[in-house]
Amino acid sequence: MKLDRETTASFDVDVQKGFTPLCPEELPVAGGETLADPLNRQASLARLRVGSKDAHPLNAVWKVEEGKPPFSPVAGENVDIRWNMHCVAGTRGHELIDGLPHPARYDFFVQKGVEPDMHPYGACYHDLSGRQSTGVIEYLKLNGIRTVLVGGLATDYCVKNTALQLRKAGFEVVVNLEACRGIAEATVDAAIREMRGAGIEVVDSL
Repeated sequence: MKLDRETTASFDVDVQKGFTPLCPEELPVAGGETLADPLNRQASLARLRVGSKDAHPLNAVWKVEEGKPPFSPVAGENVDIRWNMHCVAGTRGHELIDGLPHPARYDFFVQKGVEPDMHPYGACYHDLSGRQSTGVIEYLKLNGIRTVLVGGLATDYCVKNTALQLRKAGFEVVVNLEACRGIAEATVDAAIREMRGAGIEVVDSL
């Protein structure tokens, strides 16, 4: 695969301690804390580096509570199912993993999921219907980006949805599995099939 660095961006999706074994009470993904090196290598192939974080509030309506277990449905326009509380702004789980730049060092950075009744997965929109842009698509287009390299957490949720949103916006999208980790083998396999079906290139490494 030949990349033109001038028209390529690298996207670090939700590579936060709350999605790693460093925060076992949140949403730990095995190996999530090991992604700094492959993401940094990926970024070296691109002119721009963008990133995202979940930044959830403590009063999120989708949080697991007594009698309301994980993955049970939640009523609301921009929520779907319940999750363990994770990546609360200002906590350790909200931090990027060690070895990645500070968010201020990225060319563009998205904080998402700030509203208590909104739980987006993809980093390109604040809402689930893809109407309220986070600005990253517009930023990339204004800067002449044609190809976006994507890695992060988790392959089967936020990485998949971000990649699909970018592809729908007209970018060539490459998902770098070396720089991703997923929650479960079955859902990762399904995510890869869905992404490839949408015209996304999924590679083992870059």
